[in-house]
Amino acid sequence: MSLDTLKKEALQDDKVKAEYDKLAPEFELIDQLLSMRNSAGLTRQELAERMGTQKSNVSRLEHGRSNPSWRMLTRYAHACGYELKLTTLERSA
Repeated sequence: MSLDTLKKEALQDDKVKAEYDKLAPEFELIDQLLSMRNSAGLTRQELAERMGTQKSNVSRLEHGRSNPSWRMLTRYAHACGYELKLTTLERSA
């Protein structure tokens, strides 16, 4: 059974889908990090050198296996040529 098939079957369960959906912001952040690095044309090693850290730290960050600080995320963004900003959520009345 492929991973995609397994995922599709698992997400048919409402409880599993609810938990998976809670992770959407984390998945979005990881996608954005990868997009920034790819746009900058950097390898993990090159990015790590620009950040003054180890390649393994970049890898953990990009795989969602760390709890990065704001400082780490800012260093990552700057090393890729991006500025990190927070925005407010729009509230429905």
